[in-house]
Amino acid sequence: MLVTAKLSYLRISPRKARLVAGLVRGKSVEQAQNILNFTVKRAASPVLKLLNSAAANAKNNFHLEAKDMYIAKIIVNGGPTYKRIRARSRGNANQIQKKTCHIEICLAGKKEKTAILGKEPKGREEEAVKAKESRSKKEKTVKKQEKKPIKETRKKIAKPSAAKKIFNNKKTTKK
Repeated sequence: MLVTAKLSYLRISPRKARLVAGLVRGKSVEQAQNILNFTVKRAASPVLKLLNSAAANAKNNFHLEAKDMYIAKIIVNGGPTYKRIRARSRGNANQIQKKTCHIEICLAGKKEKTAILGKEPKGREEEAVKAKESRSKKEKTVKKQEKKPIKETRKKIAKPSAAKKIFNNKKTTKK
């Protein structure tokens, strides 16, 4: 079950808020809270409050434990831009854009993580065997590709004899 929480009209540009959102995407709730507590970015504290709010929603509305949840989705969208004017020299004015953003966070249970991905978790041994097989196939194809260009380059690198150089120079000078 997905548990959501939204934060609207946050007075931080969406570009800066996305940096913080990227740090916690896919992490467990406890791990994300630790990361956000020690992040120096200004957007970290509102995202932490939103995460705590989503965890409280899960506990109070759906009777789920926060420690069993992970961040399934975190989206940062742009909100309305406040336009202000700053006076400049010679009667000119520059426009200042004060950007806002909307943040939405979705939490899901760790059991549902495999259901969302459509796979059951595999053992490390199976993953290691598959990784070795894929590496060996790649190495074989790379070796085959490397052999062909080496033979061609040897033919091209062959240096002409001194007589050929002199003969070629005479042809070019006569023309």
